Amino acid sequence: MATSYTTPASPVLRLRGVHKTYRLGEHVVPALQGVDLDLYAGEMLALTGPSGSGKSTILNLAGLIDQADAGRIELRQRPMAGLSETDATLLRRDAIGFVFQSFNLVPVMTVAENVDYPLMLNGTPAGERHDRVNAMLAAVGLLEHAQHRPDALSGGQRQRVAIARALVKRPTLVIADEPTASLDSHTADQVLDLMREQGHAHGAAFLIATHDARLLGRCDRAIELLDGQIRSTT
Repeated sequence: MATSYTTPASPVLRLRGVHKTYRLGEHVVPALQGVDLDLYAGEMLALTGPSGSGKSTILNLAGLIDQADAGRIELRQRPMAGLSETDATLLRRDAIGFVFQSFNLVPVMTVAENVDYPLMLNGTPAGERHDRVNAMLAAVGLLEHAQHRPDALSGGQRQRVAIARALVKRPTLVIADEPTASLDSHTADQVLDLMREQGHAHGAAFLIATHDARLLGRCDRAIELLDGQIRSTT
């Protein structure tokens, strides 16, 4: 495990006694059963465990895509219970970045336009948008590809674009769902180094669901889930 991380006083994300169930026909599936979790600025936290253990449910709750049935979730010490859909959308837009296994880039946009899109949505002035997009593309080593479209890039390059897009708006929290699963080992190492470097530089907290053993040694902590409960923390 990484050893250079120092825990700050207040968590960016806090879960206390969180429960979530889903109904599949006549069956009720307990996805989370009383989960407690703290995540701090600049930290990379991995969620591990088999399929169905609750990793994706935690990502959905933390990303305000779903709501808990019981328990308390706080983002930047603000309770998430009872948020209107509008408030949840604005909070996702301004405070949360997403990185996906499938990249989720807009194919008809250039690399620069993909990275610029979150800034356009939150009303950042055009001049500042241009400077921040160029600075972020330079940071991920893709400034020379700014006018290319995603289909002209390799998988590792597209994932770097996705990371740049997630970080350009300077989010409090970045949620990453299997970000290295489709990458070869060398490219995965580069992407993980980039996530750590940029997370520390911008103070973003990373919450990462993964089956990838390569990722665990790059994270500050790992939480193993089983049947909707925390089995161990390392």
